Amino acid sequence: MLNYNHLRYFWYVAREGHLTRAAAQLNVSQSALSAQLQKLEEQIGHSLFERRGRRLVLTAAGEIALDHADTIFTTGAALLRRLEASGETDRMPLRVGAISTLSRNFQLSLLRPVIGRPDVELILRSGTVLELLAGLEAHRLDVVLVNQVPMRDSATPWTARVLDRQVVSLIGTPARLAGRRDLKTLLATEPLVLPTAASGFRNAIDVLIEKLGCVPTIAAEVDDMAMLRLLARNDAGLAILPSIVVTDELERGHLEEVCPL
Repeated sequence: MLNYNHLRYFWYVAREGHLTRAAAQLNVSQSALSAQLQKLEEQIGHSLFERRGRRLVLTAAGEIALDHADTIFTTGAALLRRLEASGETDRMPLRVGAISTLSRNFQLSLLRPVIGRPDVELILRSGTVLELLAGLEAHRLDVVLVNQVPMRDSATPWTARVLDRQVVSLIGTPARLAGRRDLKTLLATEPLVLPTAASGFRNAIDVLIEKLGCVPTIAAEVDDMAMLRLLARNDAGLAILPSIVVTDELERGHLEEVCPL
């Protein structure tokens, strides 16, 4: 197991770039500090510094170690500040990030089991995929909700799992639909309110329209589910969106679901 005391000594030296100054901060002798660094290098099997004149410069392995040490000790300091500020040790924070285009009704349904639990402090944040994944990688978020699998490589420290599924439907007001249910005719003759390419399922919509041989009239393209819901309610056109977004409107008869796509 990694010796975190040795790692802490390395962290000080890496930030100072000088053994003497780091030893003074740690209140240890320079020889003792050198010995601890040597033990750390032996344990991980890499040299962490190379000497250039009177300064110590990080090697490639040292840069990697410093990156992780920054995260470890910064997180430790944040833990102490949080406990000192709150005085509570029996509540577990759950930090959830969700892309801004994800349905609020869907998020509420998914998170309902932990809402109101006395042992969980729920923290919700929204943003773009890139912003949220950066927060996940830096351990500022515990889980991120997205509607498409993010790109990754061998150095990416996350995995993607299917947590739930949403039905995407063609939806409109009763007045606009007037009892019609023929999908091809509706797509070809009525203006459409569509999600943007960032939604994760827009490509599937475009493929469907192309397969049906339709040339649609696009009234609006929106990257926010709340705005899609508002435009559908105000009869800006037929909307293609997850039906869970407009659950209340469907139940009250303000909107009708033509068919799930």
